[in-house]
Amino acid sequence: MSEPSQSGGGARRPRAAFALSPARTRYVFADSDRAKLQEMCDIPDPAPLETFDDARAAALLAETEALITGWGCAPIEASFLDKAPKLRLIAHAAGTVKTFIAPEILARGVLVTQAGAANALPVAEFTLAAILFANKAVFRFRDQYAQSRGARQAMTIADEPIGNYRKIIGIIGASRIGRRVIELLKPFDFDILLHDPFVSAADATAMGATLLELDDLLRASDVVSLHAPSTPATRHMLDARRLSLIRNGATFINTARGALVDHAAMEAELASGRFNAFIDVTEPEVLPPESPLYSLPNVVLTPHIAGALGVERERLGALIADEIRRYISGEPLQHAVDLALLDRLA
Repeated sequence: MSEPSQSGGGARRPRAAFALSPARTRYVFADSDRAKLQEMCDIPDPAPLETFDDARAAALLAETEALITGWGCAPIEASFLDKAPKLRLIAHAAGTVKTFIAPEILARGVLVTQAGAANALPVAEFTLAAILFANKAVFRFRDQYAQSRGARQAMTIADEPIGNYRKIIGIIGASRIGRRVIELLKPFDFDILLHDPFVSAADATAMGATLLELDDLLRASDVVSLHAPSTPATRHMLDARRLSLIRNGATFINTARGALVDHAAMEAELASGRFNAFIDVTEPEVLPPESPLYSLPNVVLTPHIAGALGVERERLGALIADEIRRYISGEPLQHAVDLALLDRLA
């Protein structure tokens, strides 16, 4: 496939189509960003494609240069380019692309960009809130206060070594989200540790963190926050042995993927009450009704809400609109997916 055709000045209007689920992507494209896309692109049919196998899809894809995708997009397999021979850009208004875009698409020269950076911000904000609440023992105070109906009994917790001053925060994975969390932690009086096999000690120092081996980070941290990608190499990277290294009374946060953790081992540790957890992702993604994690007092369990929700999703559409502007004007994409690094992406 030839290199994507780009021209300066923004005068060219590439033919574009949407491929996503309207039911799952409300708020992703604000009216202002839809207007920008309509101005920049020729969009003959703004109704999103939810399948690539009907006559409408065949007609649209035959002339499409830029495909704007999002949650609910049908798989884009290697043979997709037979249906879309003019395709030069896939702009994904969400995070990971490796679950639905075949590597062969990138290998044949199609540019792929995605909005993972926009989705990283709310996840990092959620993580920061969890860290601050964990160290402050907010939920223990809440439960004790509700049980005793009196502040005196609840305030006995205040004499324990709680609080956010000089606590040690361990970040596993210098991903977009992991790096953003480190940035958000800088104004606080934390010592920040980092484990990432692809980061040097000097790079970690430049981020404001100290690089450690994973076992050492787990032993040293008051809070452990997981931000590694889910790959075959990282599956159950936190197994029973490593979970046993987490300090008594520490807090474990997972906003990454459930497959990174041995779920049975984590459940056993949390059921013992040895440490606390904020768990936003699990394996399976929806736990069975009998799971003890729903009711354990030392666990805050949420249904994969750390990422963009509601109007936070507008950041995704705004980023993609700007990437398409860059593509048209011949500027480098800021969030292009590198085929060589695809296996390491979340």
